[in-house]
Amino acid sequence: MIKRQHQLLAGVLIVQLVLSAVVFWPRPFTAVEGEPLFVDLEAGDITLLALEDAAGNLTRLAQVEGGWVLPEADNYPAKTNDVVSFLDRLLALRTDRLVTRGDASHRRLGVSPDEFVRRISFQTGGGEEQTVYLGTAPRFGSVHFRLGGQSETYLTSELATHDAAATISTWVDLTYQRLEQEDVQRFTLENGGGTFVFERVDEDLWVLLDLDEDETLDLAAVRGVLRRAASVTMRSPLGRDVRPEYGMDAPAARVTMELDDTTVTILVGAKDAEDASYVVKSSESEYYVSVAETSVRQLVETGREDLLEQRPDPEEEPDGS
Repeated sequence: MIKRQHQLLAGVLIVQLVLSAVVFWPRPFTAVEGEPLFVDLEAGDITLLALEDAAGNLTRLAQVEGGWVLPEADNYPAKTNDVVSFLDRLLALRTDRLVTRGDASHRRLGVSPDEFVRRISFQTGGGEEQTVYLGTAPRFGSVHFRLGGQSETYLTSELATHDAAATISTWVDLTYQRLEQEDVQRFTLENGGGTFVFERVDEDLWVLLDLDEDETLDLAAVRGVLRRAASVTMRSPLGRDVRPEYGMDAPAARVTMELDDTTVTILVGAKDAEDASYVVKSSESEYYVSVAETSVRQLVETGREDLLEQRPDPEEEPDGS
């Protein structure tokens, strides 16, 4: 009798395991006769675009006169070709790889309003608004997606989550200024350590105008200062308008570079205590930008001693004993 009961229990357990496997085993997508997710919509029809990730990063872009810009930074130019290429891929999404028709799996697939990998929102010139959620990747090269307001979730290989990066650095050229160093004939560095004027006397040779006879200029240090001033890479653009917190009334550093046909000035303003960045403004640009501390530290902190070759300590005289 006991043996018979054990056999029945074992049979029930086997049935439960089979049912669990059937219920929870990952289902492949269902091939259906699909169509474009967006019918009769082209990249040029979209005027506003917002990209958000699960970490809270958010980038907003706007189309202005055929080009794409950052509206929150006074329309700082974005990489229009990259934005249009992304929109072309977004609008090419199709509904022929159905994963589920229900809402219950949205969070698990990363396509719900409060649990997503990417949320892409856009608006057309006609006022139409749409949201697309990009979710988890069940296999390499494929990602789940869902159109906001619909229950169906699909799979695509045409678009990846990294294509919809929500950081500004993806959508703008971070090169704020780039001058050819060999074109600079004279430059002046002003900071808390003093004012230093350098003149080029040869291709790789500089002089410091008030150098004392017993001082030797460290040419590597001079070139380092010039390199930091001539080529500036930003973290993000801030906008055209100066603000009191930018500290431009009393900049931490000013570098004036004289070229054959023009003069370019770089101002380094206040340091942001939260992220250790500095505000920078070039006379060649109408925009103020945020720059990493490491990029301008040499301009801010270089003093006279940093520009001179250090003499070795004289050997101690023997005491004669």
